[in-house]
Amino acid sequence: MAIKVYGLTLSNNALRAIAALNEKELEYELCPVDLQSGAHKKPDFLALNPFGQIPVVQDGDDVIFESRAITRYIATKYKESGADLLPVSSAKLETWLQVESSQFYPAISGINFELIIKPMLGMTTDMSNAEKHAEKLSAVLDVYEAHLAKNKHVAGDVFTLADLNHMPEIYLLLKSPKAELITSRPHVKAWWVDISARPAWKKTAASIPV
Repeated sequence: MAIKVYGLTLSNNALRAIAALNEKELEYELCPVDLQSGAHKKPDFLALNPFGQIPVVQDGDDVIFESRAITRYIATKYKESGADLLPVSSAKLETWLQVESSQFYPAISGINFELIIKPMLGMTTDMSNAEKHAEKLSAVLDVYEAHLAKNKHVAGDVFTLADLNHMPEIYLLLKSPKAELITSRPHVKAWWVDISARPAWKKTAASIPV
């Protein structure tokens, strides 16, 4: 039975799950969820995720929601398939998995929502909110720049789940007027150039409607 991904390729959280599946060279079926019609709040979907949010992954009898739980599940269950996203258990790996979630994501996602998603949905961008998030992200990326000056990837010498979890948001940011937050930092930029050249990411990016 094919793995099912309930979500949209415009959702960076869904893309995080899709990127992990592509790294693992796993077959999956994308099941679009019509958010505008409220499909994510209807009983059939709430039976999969009672919080009514995408993505959800159904893998046989296993149903997983929350994108980082999904990527960890995929990396763990299918460890022997494709790229090993959890090659070592280390303090650095666990730390940077959490840094992405608690420091990086809140800042970058706020920029992307204001500058990319809102215009696509016909909503008005709040530039003051975008600038506030840009200031926060700048401070976060200063830490990344220093860290990546000493490490090829965020968790050390090899690509891991900690790198992958960053990728959808960076891709979108680089389509925005705030791309210089990445491109002006040589070590952050070099890291992105390296990880975004991976065949699995190229496959993922090809599906993004931006």
